Amino acid sequence: MYEGVVQELIDELGRLPGIGPKSAQRIAFYLLQTDDDQATKLAQVLAEVKERVRFCEICGNVTEENQCNICRDTRRNRTLICVVEESKDVQAIERTREFRGLYHVLGGAISPIEGIGPDQLRIKELMTRLADPDIQEVIIATDPNLEGEATATYLSRMLSPLGINVSRLASGLPVGGDLEYADEVTLGRAFAGRTQVK
Repeated sequence: MYEGVVQELIDELGRLPGIGPKSAQRIAFYLLQTDDDQATKLAQVLAEVKERVRFCEICGNVTEENQCNICRDTRRNRTLICVVEESKDVQAIERTREFRGLYHVLGGAISPIEGIGPDQLRIKELMTRLADPDIQEVIIATDPNLEGEATATYLSRMLSPLGINVSRLASGLPVGGDLEYADEVTLGRAFAGRTQVK
């Protein structure tokens, strides 16, 4: 344990996802040893992100405007909606250049252990979007882990009565992995080989 504000910094950094106690300590000491300008710049960027960044009113992706650049792009195929868990997944799919439709960001996945049920996700907003008769297919691109599979199963059951084609990304993604860590080739093949959800 360190004194005062140093320990507070370590504790706050340790609350970030994927940052354990040792990593939090390393980052804290890096920040202590860096010059004042760099630390100030980091603090300014964090404050600016919290002030300016919001979620797209249509799809839930991160943006600095009311609608993200994908939703505003008139060249996108508006008959396809790809459902993902987080905004980072949108960027992973965009890197493949395989998908030219629209997205819907759920804001997470169903996880009873963490107290996240369907009501905590943006599923109602998805159902509202699917009232548009132009939508022909929904591609479920949740992570291939327990929570992602539970979310995909729940969504496929909800969407099947709507008469819209519902598909799931094909195999090729590692079970237990996250979309953001998949390479472009693997993710591209999974996208191209998606299967119909029965």
